[in-house]
Amino acid sequence: MFRSAEIGHRLTKQAYRDAVPGLRAALLDAQVSLFEQRKTPVVVLISGQDGAGKGETINVLYEWMDPRFISTLAFSEPSDEERERPPMWRYWRSLPPKGRVGIFAGSWYSDPIRERIQGEISVKELDARAEQINRFEQMLVAEGALVLKFWFHLSKDGQKQRLKALSADPRTAWRVTPWNWERLKTYDQLQEVAGHLLRLTNTAAAPWVVVEGTDDRYLSLTVGKVLLTAISQKLAQTAPPRPPVAPMVRVDLDGRNVLSEMDLSLALADKPYKDQLARWQGRLSELLRDPRFKHRALVCAFEGVDAAGKGGAIRRIAAAMDARQYQVTPVAAPTDEEKAQPHLWRFWRHLPRHGQVAIFDRTWYGRVLVERVEGFCSEADWLRAYGEINDFEHEMIDGGVIVVKFWLQISQEEQLKRFKAREQVAFKRFKITQEDWRNREKWVEYQQAICDMVERTSTGESPWTLVEANDKNFARVKILRTLCHRLEAALQGKAPSATTGADKADKKPAKQEKIGRSASVQKPS
Repeated sequence: MFRSAEIGHRLTKQAYRDAVPGLRAALLDAQVSLFEQRKTPVVVLISGQDGAGKGETINVLYEWMDPRFISTLAFSEPSDEERERPPMWRYWRSLPPKGRVGIFAGSWYSDPIRERIQGEISVKELDARAEQINRFEQMLVAEGALVLKFWFHLSKDGQKQRLKALSADPRTAWRVTPWNWERLKTYDQLQEVAGHLLRLTNTAAAPWVVVEGTDDRYLSLTVGKVLLTAISQKLAQTAPPRPPVAPMVRVDLDGRNVLSEMDLSLALADKPYKDQLARWQGRLSELLRDPRFKHRALVCAFEGVDAAGKGGAIRRIAAAMDARQYQVTPVAAPTDEEKAQPHLWRFWRHLPRHGQVAIFDRTWYGRVLVERVEGFCSEADWLRAYGEINDFEHEMIDGGVIVVKFWLQISQEEQLKRFKAREQVAFKRFKITQEDWRNREKWVEYQQAICDMVERTSTGESPWTLVEANDKNFARVKILRTLCHRLEAALQGKAPSATTGADKADKKPAKQEKIGRSASVQKPS
């Protein structure tokens, strides 16, 4: 990866002076077009050896381009706030919106390289991190981003000479610290680890550009021209390239699926409901005050059929918590700010710190449900979203977040009854809109999308709990009980016990009660 960056690339002062004016003018024109179109964010990673000119190059780019449309993010050791969230959180929240350029000094490559050099992770773990990075960058590109990755290279002697030159100049001596000299001792290790990681992450979607850092003029001009060429080509694209996707295939020969097999007649009378509600709310309160939870976080994701009772269930959970400990995030159509980012960005930004709870009323599953059914995104977008969602939840769990997902299901008959009731009650009329009635007409399509969602995203670490919600009493108790069981298991270091249906406690007939009325779920065709 580094051979071509050790041959002594240099530019004369005159050649540099002749090239810069035209390059600056072209970069400004491209930047203005980028901002006006607002279709593409540009993510620029500046990485490489100490003393290779990373800071100088960033300063030059600011001089050549309009600084109003550029943001520079410098990442070093994570802060306390960042340590209490998944590692990728700080990078997600710093992504530039469409139409702007984000320059990352230090990036998602810095930590795995440092950890491998220090012996904190194995080669196998480094390879796993590389695969995670590839999936992240492929997602950015699929969302329309231009990802440019620069590695500034110096030979070992070149780095030593560079540090000496910087130290000897009073204007730059402050930039060289004992830490930089100490890092020089790990040069060979850095070459080995960085070369290995760059090879694994040099993808078609986001290739590496290795540039020799011996000569500042050569370095700056090379980065500027690569940036100009890449932006110009991106702006010239009439339509984003779409990778081939396999069609969705589903076979239910007997007409049965995870929704049709739910027993929606399950119910709980008022007296046992009140007793169990108090019991499980008390248990939830105890678990959230457990000292072990101070080093964890909880994300509750609520999805369900319209009028299935998500809001009521959330209120029963919130009643068991200190108001300072949780945040409820209702999810509606994305704002203009959110549309300018990858679809998962607006959820990453709301992830809780340790000891905190985030409750999502509607979630990141909108892309494979409403956006799929209503045609708000392409088939390629919602098909790749299953993998991106699984990655998102896996990263949360790796970061210490306990993820609990609920799908609330009611029958068409029960939904119609609740819709009509909402129209009659003044303080509930805001809950029913024409969109709800229109969505009801696509019941079969939504049920099909739900089955696909459960099948593709109910993982061992983050399973779906399907809640029979025709009876609100039963649904609320089941949700609280499941939440307590999942919290207890996580705090004890155990894997989730739920499958695609209810947790083990829900399979005990003695815990359930049926009432006279029954209901059914229409089977998808």
